[in-house]
Amino acid sequence: MNLVGGRISGPRLATLLGAWRRGSRQGAADLAAAIELQVLDGQLPVGTRLPAERELADALGVSRTLIGAALDRLRDGGLVASRRGAGSWITPPGGATIDASVPERGDTIDMSRAATAAVPGMVGAVDTARRLLVDELGGTGYTGQGLPLLRQRIAERYTERGLPTSPAQVMITNGAHHAFVLALRMLTGPGDRVLVEQPTYPNSLEAVRAAHAIPVPVAMTEEGWDFEGIEAVLRQAGPRLAYLIVDFQNPTGWRMDDEGRQRLGRMFTRARTAVVIDETLAELDLANAVAPTPLASAILVGTSSKSHWGGLRIGWIRASEEILARLSSTRFGLDLGSPVFEQLVLAELLTQPLHGRREEIRTQRDALVDAVRTYCPEWTFRVPDGGLSLWCKLPEPMSTRLAVAAASHGVQVAPGSRFGVNGGLERWIRLPFAHAPHRLTEAVRRLSVAAESVRGCPGELPVT
Repeated sequence: MNLVGGRISGPRLATLLGAWRRGSRQGAADLAAAIELQVLDGQLPVGTRLPAERELADALGVSRTLIGAALDRLRDGGLVASRRGAGSWITPPGGATIDASVPERGDTIDMSRAATAAVPGMVGAVDTARRLLVDELGGTGYTGQGLPLLRQRIAERYTERGLPTSPAQVMITNGAHHAFVLALRMLTGPGDRVLVEQPTYPNSLEAVRAAHAIPVPVAMTEEGWDFEGIEAVLRQAGPRLAYLIVDFQNPTGWRMDDEGRQRLGRMFTRARTAVVIDETLAELDLANAVAPTPLASAILVGTSSKSHWGGLRIGWIRASEEILARLSSTRFGLDLGSPVFEQLVLAELLTQPLHGRREEIRTQRDALVDAVRTYCPEWTFRVPDGGLSLWCKLPEPMSTRLAVAAASHGVQVAPGSRFGVNGGLERWIRLPFAHAPHRLTEAVRRLSVAAESVRGCPGELPVT
């Protein structure tokens, strides 16, 4: 397996390790344990090149002998591999081999998913949850609307955002997408219309179609939402349900202000149309602005997949108690509840601030912006204040051809057509900033080469 990460400097690794020394006699063991914790916590990804022994010794203020002994321990444990002339690098805990001398251009960079690695503190949260799990083992493991502890902490976050919420108004789900599917099953039937933004999250469109409902698009404008267009669809099409992403809209990155949300609420109330607001990206505010208040009359769905880690697969619904009672009945046809252990992990993570996560994503966003401006200067975009992606306008309709060509250059990217109700959007492409800066730069460099190969070509796709 060939995986190559970036190189971490001695000072940066020293900062990451923090107060790693626990005693005066076990320095090498303490340092090895501290590095292992950062690997397990996702802060030192597989393939990351470690600093030279002298550089790390200077940064930590210890001897090279101690550094060498710590690296020996890590090599014996299968977490570090070394080669003369190539240095040392992180290897998978399972023991798979990694060749750090393989050129980075030989691997594939997945730019099709807007999802990041786990937040720092994940391993610590798992350890805390493991201890709390003991109290749950005497029960059945079926938690109904979810563990009271987690519902309480989610309710507190809504209250802090200006929307008073009680735990009784929160149901735990298996992600925001699962929450939306529950609402679809309860509120729509075959042939019903569902108002959606254009462009929008592709998997939600698939969910609407799977429910045999009909998505009715309202195009986003250069200034955000077309409120007149939404009102016209409500009046003319009579949708039973609306699905909107008003916080860092996926993929455009727009965020609706308080005035817009109030206007939206009045429109849906007059039309008697239920609305699901997807808050998947609401926590990823990179501008440190005062967040708009969530729409109280909407069914709000959220998830930990973008803010903390997709592997948790825990989400929630915030709605009235009457709606949640109806959703509980609907849910029995899909599943019988969410896993207890993951709920305990998220409950612990919600006690920790997201400042570090936001700073990391802000750095990645800025790196992607710089890379696009450098390698693809003809592409235009608006720098979003949050979320996880740039929505780039291409110089000609070539998004699908570009995605096909990019695959042969080692980059997976979703074409603009995936985000439209009926395809189209060939002048647009979504670029997530969910990788380390050096990976994003390399991905855009490859995309620029792929773009040159399809510029001016006919619109037909090659036969495969």
